[in-house]
Amino acid sequence: MRGRGAQAVDRETRPGVTTGVRPQHASVTSAATGSWLLRGNDDRLSVYALVEGGVHRWTESAVGRGRFSGPDFFPVEGLTCLAVAQGANRYAHFLGRRERPGGGGPKADLVYAVQYQTGRTLGDWRSLGNPFRDPGEAASLGAPTAAVDGQGTVHVFVSGGPGGVMLRREAKSGAWEAWKDLRGGAVAGGLSAKANSAGLVELLAPGHRSVMHWVQTDPGTDLRRAQDLTPAPVPGSAALLETSPGVFTAYWSEQSGTGVYAQRPGEWAFPVGGAPGEGPHATLRAAVDGYDCTVLAHQGRTGTAMLGVCGTGAESGGLWWTDTGLACAGTPALALDGQGRVVMAMVAADGAVLVNRQRPEPGLTLSDWERLPGS
Repeated sequence: MRGRGAQAVDRETRPGVTTGVRPQHASVTSAATGSWLLRGNDDRLSVYALVEGGVHRWTESAVGRGRFSGPDFFPVEGLTCLAVAQGANRYAHFLGRRERPGGGGPKADLVYAVQYQTGRTLGDWRSLGNPFRDPGEAASLGAPTAAVDGQGTVHVFVSGGPGGVMLRREAKSGAWEAWKDLRGGAVAGGLSAKANSAGLVELLAPGHRSVMHWVQTDPGTDLRRAQDLTPAPVPGSAALLETSPGVFTAYWSEQSGTGVYAQRPGEWAFPVGGAPGEGPHATLRAAVDGYDCTVLAHQGRTGTAMLGVCGTGAESGGLWWTDTGLACAGTPALALDGQGRVVMAMVAADGAVLVNRQRPEPGLTLSDWERLPGS
């Protein structure tokens, strides 16, 4: 992300945002989507959550120390959802769907902000507009997702309107291109996008009968439609994880309730177990007992947070699933702290934001949950 790019976005929104005092009535309304637990460029972790009237952020006080300060409050009115993405330079990019009063009903658009350094303020929230002009289609604007390619270009994806996926991204000049229609069928639930270690972006969009799939084959090029993934997904359940250099494995929940499926390019989809509920999966690669492992987390069928682990590339043998026993709202988040330990965060049923991390013991054993202050 180039610094001037944030200044080139449409300036149709409120003036610049600064860290504010948290309103007494503010409470966590939902977990964000995407990578809402992030390790910044100084290796400290930050946690982000959508609250009434804006965004809360908690920041690790020291690398790997397990204590978080905050919350810092960043006001932006009318957000109905929040997505967070991160590029190779570890800038944090924020996308939100916003509704504002207007004649004939609320007006929806997307807003964008960026944080360049851990613990610092967010830049101005600015409007990316709405790709749909018809009032009815504009009102159906979905929840956005984003990915940052190897050149630092932010790709913003959203569904709604007559179906399919719309893309808006930065041009090389730092300005934002016009919306582009990627087409595809009707989207059933949230999108998932990531860039791999080669800087190429991929996108998953759960449909009613399959997971639609787009890939970028060369830096800076348009995304092209790839083969759909089957069996049919639970709406909004798709996720990506790079499991070998430049290669993503896709994960999604199967519609008839048989659990999580995984698929790598050129292979058949295979079941990996689990009993997921609604929503996507958090994904992570981590060292466990010296082995390269894949870690997944999701909200289970009973509403509690579930954690699964297996050797990376060995998903066909199934994952070892553990139920945390704690009810969560939305999808948990996963990250590695500055000492390489797995950290898990979730929004509890009562709105509290909880965090724990890997113990120095054999296997993937987590510590006691820490409730973040002010949540």
